[in-house]
Amino acid sequence: MNSGQPLGSVTQGSLSQGLEVRLHPDVSVEDMRVGKFLVVEGVRSRFFSMLTDVALGTSSNRIVANPPSPSDDFLREVLAGSGTFGTVNLTPMLMFTPEELRGEGRGAKDEGQHSPLNGKSPLASFQPQSSSNMELLPVKTIPSHFSQVYEASERDFRAVFGWEDDPHRRNFAIGQPLDMEVPICIDLDRFVERSNGVFGKSGTGKSFLTRLLLSGIIRKQAAVNLIFDMHSEYGWEAVSEGKQFSTVKGLRQLFPGQVQIYTLDPASTKRRGVRDAQELYLSYDQIEVEDIMLVRNDLNLSEASLENAIILRNEFGRSWITQLLSMSNEEIQQFCDEKRGSKSSIMALQRKLNRLDDLKYMRTACPHNYINQILESLEAGKHVVIEFGSQSNMLSYMLATNLISRRIHQYYVHKAEQFLQTKNPSDRPRQLVITIEEAHRFLDSATVRQTIFGTIAREMRKYFVTLLVVDQRPSGIDNEVMSQIGTRITALLNDEKDIEAIFTGVSGGQSLRSVLAKLDSKQQALILGHAVPMPVVVRTRPYDEKFYAEIGDVAWEEKPDAEVFAAAELAKADLGF
Repeated sequence: MNSGQPLGSVTQGSLSQGLEVRLHPDVSVEDMRVGKFLVVEGVRSRFFSMLTDVALGTSSNRIVANPPSPSDDFLREVLAGSGTFGTVNLTPMLMFTPEELRGEGRGAKDEGQHSPLNGKSPLASFQPQSSSNMELLPVKTIPSHFSQVYEASERDFRAVFGWEDDPHRRNFAIGQPLDMEVPICIDLDRFVERSNGVFGKSGTGKSFLTRLLLSGIIRKQAAVNLIFDMHSEYGWEAVSEGKQFSTVKGLRQLFPGQVQIYTLDPASTKRRGVRDAQELYLSYDQIEVEDIMLVRNDLNLSEASLENAIILRNEFGRSWITQLLSMSNEEIQQFCDEKRGSKSSIMALQRKLNRLDDLKYMRTACPHNYINQILESLEAGKHVVIEFGSQSNMLSYMLATNLISRRIHQYYVHKAEQFLQTKNPSDRPRQLVITIEEAHRFLDSATVRQTIFGTIAREMRKYFVTLLVVDQRPSGIDNEVMSQIGTRITALLNDEKDIEAIFTGVSGGQSLRSVLAKLDSKQQALILGHAVPMPVVVRTRPYDEKFYAEIGDVAWEEKPDAEVFAAAELAKADLGF
């Protein structure tokens, strides 16, 4: 079935530990790369496998004790393949057994009694009509001794990962294999239905990978995006990575009719030459105690101050911060006498909440509801990028991101419940992907219960809202949340704790640890999880002029649906938006 030259033969292995393959004499061990995609031809099944380790072997300890001299090329050639050889370890990820052959050999007494095909494997004579009709199954067995191993062909890659122009799926080519020029696609419909993560240490191209993914989601219209752009890298032009200074286009430039930019720092946005960015302001009456709990470390708040914040909220409602900031010492004392609060804790809370006045986007009151405006953009199918400009410190980023996301999630819960009741397609919310950076600050074990993002990650696709988390310290994310991350796209990581965190909840992850640790520092990533049939290492797609031409804005015809907008307005009114 495979017309290429075999690379080696399976000599031993197990389902749990993988396969050991001895390379043929004419195959150089130096051509074997960790992460390479190989195919094992069994008797009745083909096994799509990943190379996870490379080793050298000898047939006798005498060769190791008395190696040939560096100048003795003849002896080295004599020993090659017989006395000395290379071995590789493979981890089978998927298997394919043609339906016509699934009953073959069930009554055979040994491996040699498969079917009378002149001593050949039944699989060798089978030719599938179409690779797209191949049913890929989880690996539940292993190939027999001396099964031959081949390099994966373009047809193999298409059978496993599909192709970008598949009319039946929203496939997006995110890169290519390490040693072939064939696209590796992810299924965007499966990608957006669960929360996902982009991980890698600083300087490995996480922002670059995130731009690729967001471009694919927009181009294929798989979901709408809400992107909290901490460092102004996604919406408009950004500096590219590399020694020579250059810039890359932002999403607004690639998709001018589909992406809207909101800014929390209009002056910074104008200095960067961004056109048509809309200003965004938030008010004190939109802040809940839960939002303050999230930034308690940044504000250096004690547990007593937070308990008194709850007392203030219960007394003054949504205006509790405004009331607190305007209270005098005498009024605080009077309040504490009446409501049994702590004067020192409330005064400390007042003093520390005064830092919120330094946030350029924070107002005592906003006559216009900007979050409602963002919701209208999302309802219309627009993708929203929120830029922070100079307001990108962690206090500012965490407060605004949690505040906005909480209210949008609240709206989506209402819409999802309405859709569940009516089952009317026009009531179905658009799938929403929320992108956040520095995710470990929102999702660590100490704060995950106070943030809306922990709730979203655990809910999976229940309310049509998922996360795309971007982070360089996955070990800082709560284990329960990491186990819910559907697809993980991971660039190079060096810290053992971070590598271990990537494989939280992943079956067989131990064999992939060496693959992740050996990635190049640029433009390589390991992809595993819900959106790909099997783990794979890719050279990521270049984000350049060619990409702009291939992915850029398509004809965008806005079709506002009066019923959808009417239902949206009614839902917002019910929620007090």
